[in-house]
Amino acid sequence: MPKVKTKRAAAKRFTKTGSGKLKRMKAYKSHILTKKSTKRKRNLRKSTIIDPANANMKKVLPYL
Repeated sequence: MPKVKTKRAAAKRFTKTGSGKLKRMKAYKSHILTKKSTKRKRNLRKSTIIDPANANMKKVLPYL
């Protein structure tokens, strides 16, 4: 059986935690930052675990 290719776009966006969950960075932190509050921008810095509804992302990252 051939090897499964990793989707490179997904590999750049997700990392695996020790327990096997996928970790991602939050969106909306790239531009138009003047109208966003300091508290909102600070919370956007943190990473988060992907939602269980998107758990199928592990299929496109077979070797992560």
